[in-house]
Order: sequence, then structure tokens, then C-alpha cells
Amino acid sequence: MFKPTIILGMIGPWQVVIIIVLILFLFGGKKIPELMRGLGQGMKEFKKATKENDENEEEKEKEETQKK
Repeated sequence: MFKPTIILGMIGPWQVVIIIVLILFLFGGKKIPELMRGLGQGMKEFKKATKENDENEEEKEKEETQKK
């Protein structure tokens, strides 16, 4: 069977350090907190939207069962 870890290998501590250094070079030290803040807000909005969607579906199911 085809396993992606065979081709890509396991990510070790040196690879993580290299990735972090590249991110620092690309975005700079001042931009990273802004990016993380935006990511956190996006995740919060996503969770809020999924929670509202679940609540709406539950309400619709209750209405349908009451009609029957």
C-alpha cells in the first residue's frame, strides 16, 4: 500500500526549525502576531458558524417531529 510517510519521511526537529526560520524571513517578526491573531479570529468565527448551523438543524428537526 502507498504510504506518504515513506516518501516524505518523518518531520524532525531540524525540519521544524528550518520551517520556523523561513516563516520569520518571509513575514518578519512584526507580522507574525498579526497573522496569528487573524488565524485565531477566523477559527473563532468558524466555530461560531458551525455551532449556529447545528442549532438551526436541531430546531428544524424538532419542528418536523412536532408536525408529524
